[in-house]
Amino acid sequence: MDPTFRQLRTLLAVLDRGTVSAAARSLGVTQSAASQQLKELERGLGVRLLERAKGRFLPTAAGEAVVSQARRAQAAVEDIRAAAVAFRSGEVGRIRFGTGATACIYLLPAVLAALKERLPGVEVVISTGNTPEMLRRVEEGSLDSALVSLPVAIPRSLHVERVAADPLLAVIPRELAPPRRAALSAAEIARLPLILYEAGGSTRAIIDGWFRRGGESPRPVMELGSVEAIKVLVESGRGASVLPALALGGEGGGVKGAVALPLRPRLARELAIVLRREKVLDRTLRAVLNELKARTGE
Repeated sequence: MDPTFRQLRTLLAVLDRGTVSAAARSLGVTQSAASQQLKELERGLGVRLLERAKGRFLPTAAGEAVVSQARRAQAAVEDIRAAAVAFRSGEVGRIRFGTGATACIYLLPAVLAALKERLPGVEVVISTGNTPEMLRRVEEGSLDSALVSLPVAIPRSLHVERVAADPLLAVIPRELAPPRRAALSAAEIARLPLILYEAGGSTRAIIDGWFRRGGESPRPVMELGSVEAIKVLVESGRGASVLPALALGGEGGGVKGAVALPLRPRLARELAIVLRREKVLDRTLRAVLNELKARTGE
């Protein structure tokens, strides 16, 4: 027997919520109906998909393989709904958009305000995370699109459109800044106490690569995931950092009691929009992407 979407939806609900009863409530069905869907799915496939551990259901090895495809099926159903919306007025809809924390703080508020004025019935759900996570979620279909930092390996299933270059700048407390306010080399910055992004994100990888090319290996005194926390610590004189110009209000500054200087050689990350190649661009998603491009100067 071929699995039905109802069976796959029940499987995902059980794994997301941990119990059959919680899954049944979320789906608006009885617990016995949800249990029956799971039994029929396992019987039809001929394998066990779930096992119980500490009162919760977890996927078996076979279940993990099925779940990844079930999420793709769920994303395909969402695309079917989006395709239908494209033939209607487009005045209402929902967009699931992913981005890094910096763009979420400094770029998206203006984009969302403009979109709210143009399409007040559109709901935009924002998720934040590092670039690899955003790419994975767009590929699996839990996000419609995302704004990510390049360079990074892009799955072949995704379409990439570069929208802006975001320079990276040295941000140094005035008491630590060199008297000559010129571009700084990796060696000059490496001598300072550094407060950098935590490892694992694409922006930190870009910064580390720049230091390596300059013959240096940075040893930060602190590593943080929040650009705002880094700015506060730089303001207090605890150390210097390398931050995107987007987080500094452009190349002019943005951190009290600190100076922002270019790097030598210059360094920038590219901002790009990614979405699945087969993604249906309905009116609402197109409006979000167009507004984002306009705000980044493209």
